[in-house]
Amino acid sequence: MKRTPFESQSRSLNTNFKIYLMRYLKIFLSLLFISIITGCSKVSDNGTVTGDGFKIDHSCTKLATIPSEWIQAAKDNLHIAYSHTSHGSQLTEGMSGLVSFKGTSYSWNNGGTNGALDIHDYAINGDLGNPDRTSWASSTRNYLAANTDVNVIIWAWCGQVSNASEADISTYLNLMNDLERDFPEVKFVYMTGHLDGTGLTGNLHLRNEQIRNYCAENKKILYDFADIECYNPDGTYFGGKKPDDACAYDTNGDGTRDGNWAVEWQNSHTQGVDWFTCSAAHTQPLNGNQKAYAAWWLWARLAGWNGK
Repeated sequence: MKRTPFESQSRSLNTNFKIYLMRYLKIFLSLLFISIITGCSKVSDNGTVTGDGFKIDHSCTKLATIPSEWIQAAKDNLHIAYSHTSHGSQLTEGMSGLVSFKGTSYSWNNGGTNGALDIHDYAINGDLGNPDRTSWASSTRNYLAANTDVNVIIWAWCGQVSNASEADISTYLNLMNDLERDFPEVKFVYMTGHLDGTGLTGNLHLRNEQIRNYCAENKKILYDFADIECYNPDGTYFGGKKPDDACAYDTNGDGTRDGNWAVEWQNSHTQGVDWFTCSAAHTQPLNGNQKAYAAWWLWARLAGWNGK
């Protein structure tokens, strides 16, 4: 049936309306995300930035708990720069193995092509203690100036928390806070250092507690690398048994790390069903699994998920 000129014009107007509606809806959602990513952070009289922070730890390793829409929201909105050396690669090596284990919903690459999460892996050379304890901060400023799309910054340690002084960690915390103050549109993720076998009385634990307490008091975002290494997937705690970064622990308190919680769990469960293999540096695949699950909790939380 031939349409009248009025009907044709009406259909054209209707189509144009839909196009403009979708365009403005996309703009609205982008602005909404910007409001989420910037949160309600404020600068106190002493210069400390406080916001709506949260902690990612061993309790954030149940991948199935994360709603699929927040996985998608992370892929749609986050542009992450992750800088690290070998220990920090446990997150991304685990995330790479996760794609084969659970599917392309968890894909990531540099640029976010083909619907993947955008992670600039090894974005900046070095880590939080290499080549020294301060260069990373100025490098971050230069990187953000050249990569204005980036809205998440993460730096990892590679052993330097073990011999850090209280002043060293204060330097780290202050530099992170300065970046948060100067780049309010970017989320900065704090991190603890990996386990080293010195237990709950060792310097590592004291310095990690310093980081945790600061983040809790000032509502920072913390990826608790060390806490994840203290628990197996069943929630069994090994932190009091002097565990190290390889997941080895002292089974009977005689001073020898003669057990390995990750190997024990892997041996009692089915590969490809309960856990997946990955090339996690310095440690067991299961630890890389846990780090990857927690990383996706982090991405979803950064995208606006409330964690419940």
